Amino acid sequence: MRLIMLGPPGAGKGTQGGMLARALQVPHIATGDIFRQAVKEATELGRRAKSYLEKGELVPDGIVVGIVLERLQKSDCEKGFILDGFPRTVQQAEALEGFLHQEGKELTGVILLDVDPEVLVERLTGRRVCRQCGATYHIRNMPPQREGRCDKCGGELYQREDDREETVRHRLQVHESQTRPLRDYYEKRGLLSVFAAARPIEEVFAAIMEQLGRGRQ
Repeated sequence: MRLIMLGPPGAGKGTQGGMLARALQVPHIATGDIFRQAVKEATELGRRAKSYLEKGELVPDGIVVGIVLERLQKSDCEKGFILDGFPRTVQQAEALEGFLHQEGKELTGVILLDVDPEVLVERLTGRRVCRQCGATYHIRNMPPQREGRCDKCGGELYQREDDREETVRHRLQVHESQTRPLRDYYEKRGLLSVFAAARPIEEVFAAIMEQLGRGRQ
């Protein structure tokens, strides 16, 4: 199974990707994680990416693609993978397609988690993080036992700048404009499956697994 997870911030890509990885016994590859790993290990591509990140600049497609494809060549990806956060552009999608073609492989499918923007705004603006241990809460869905304090360590809970409403709405708008061409790209290839992701996590997971099961028949 070689899958791509698409969806806006807060749609649950990390959660569903992790559950699918465990069920399908393939690695869940979140691009943020492999970027940090490449920088930490000071690989050639990691060093090049770091120079852009330190300046607050976007890492060029060539470096992004290189880091991801480097990861996909590791032995644990032989039976498949779940990509989360890549590709972000049609150019990156084409590079991935070319790589898989050279390897004699192809994508199994692309999973798009679809959530109403207002639901996402509520999800993201309600998030609170512990300053001390990093534990995450939600003021409505998963509130702490004591308001403003972490259940685990008693640390102060705060709202990240990224989770303020104005910032969240801007992030969602940018995401929509950037990924629309990517959605169209995979839809034309018959690879895109859209799932309503505002439902309970287990329901969404069951729907994805059912669809994947049909695809194997």
